[in-house]
Amino acid sequence: MTPSRYGGRYGGSKISGFSLTRRARTGIRSPEPRPPGPVTLSGSRAAHRCTGYRSGMSIRHGLLALLERGPRYGSRLRTEFEARTGSTWPLNIGQVYTTLARLERDGLVVQQGADEAGHVLYALTDAGRAELRSWFIRPVERSNLPRDELAIKLAMAVGAPGADVRAVVEAQRRYLSEAMHTYTRLRARSLAEAPAHRDEVARLLVLEHLIFRAEAEIRWLDHCEARLLRLAEAAATEPPPPSPPPA
Repeated sequence: MTPSRYGGRYGGSKISGFSLTRRARTGIRSPEPRPPGPVTLSGSRAAHRCTGYRSGMSIRHGLLALLERGPRYGSRLRTEFEARTGSTWPLNIGQVYTTLARLERDGLVVQQGADEAGHVLYALTDAGRAELRSWFIRPVERSNLPRDELAIKLAMAVGAPGADVRAVVEAQRRYLSEAMHTYTRLRARSLAEAPAHRDEVARLLVLEHLIFRAEAEIRWLDHCEARLLRLAEAAATEPPPPSPPPA
C-alpha cells in the first residue's frame, strides 16, 4: 500500500496533511473512525450503512416483483422485501403504503379485497406485469449518479488550508476495511449454510454487491493517495517563485 504521509505544494496551494516526513516524527494522529457496528442479514441495522452507501434500488419495482407471486398486504411486502435484500435496504411501513398508493394511482396495482385478518390485499394489473417485465430487461442507467459525499469531501479538502487530506483518506479506508471484515464474515457464514432457497441466494448476491463496492472504493482511495503523493513530490522539486521586485 502506498505510504500516506505526503507534503508539498501544487499550483500554489498547500495539500494539507501530506507530509514527506513520517507520522512518528510529526506526532500527527489520524482521527479514529467510528466502527461500523453490528451488521446482520436479518438485523435492524442495514449493512449498507457501514459504507454510507445509499440504495439505488427501486422500491416501486421491488414491490411489483413481490406482488408477481400473488396478492400481498403492506406489512407482508415490507417483510419480504427486507428478507430478499438481506435487510440491507430497510423499509418503513409508511414508504410501502405510499408507494402502493402511487402504483394504484398509475394503474399498476389494484386492491383485491382483504384477508381473514382484515388486511387490504394488493395485486398486479396487466399494466403492472408489463412494467415489471420492462424493468427487468431495461439496463440501470448510471448517468444521473447521486452526489458522492466522500468524493466531494476529498475534492474540497485538497484545496482547504485547514483540512488534513491524509486523515480523511486514512479514516475512510479504515472504516471501509472494518466493514469489509464484517461483510466477508457474513458471506462466509452464508456460504457455509449452502444457500439453496431463492431468498437465501438473493441475500448472498446483495451482500456480495456490498463487498465489491467497498473493495472498489478502497482501490479508489489508494489511487487518490498515490496521485497526491506524486503531486507533492513534483511540487517539492519546483523552484520557489521569484520574489516580487522592490517597490
